[in-house]
Amino acid sequence: MGMPFRSPVFWVVLTQVLFTTSDLIGRSAMKTHGFKAASFFSFWFLAYWLLRQLAMFGQLYVFSTFELGRSMALFGAASIVLSNVLGFLLLRETLSLPVYVGVSLAILAFLSLALLPAKA
Repeated sequence: MGMPFRSPVFWVVLTQVLFTTSDLIGRSAMKTHGFKAASFFSFWFLAYWLLRQLAMFGQLYVFSTFELGRSMALFGAASIVLSNVLGFLLLRETLSLPVYVGVSLAILAFLSLALLPAKA
């Protein structure tokens, strides 16, 4: 069994958690402060920007180390899954049944990409 930090899935999930966390910070701040110039000269924006930069470096690492097609598919599926789970748990957002079916399909796609070998 290999080290977890050598796995593209580890880096994709970590990077996507950072992006999604910054998205939640931005969503909350924009709802509270509004989309105006002063909002971008505050602590929340600095935290938002730093998280996104850190996530970007992780994303660039994934792109430079692993297959592009598989990496992008993992990023997409991880984004859908994390956004919906956090939306439900933290924001108390509920979606329609067809949307949850789509999210379930994204979860299955993520699992197949994460667990199946890269080359047959």
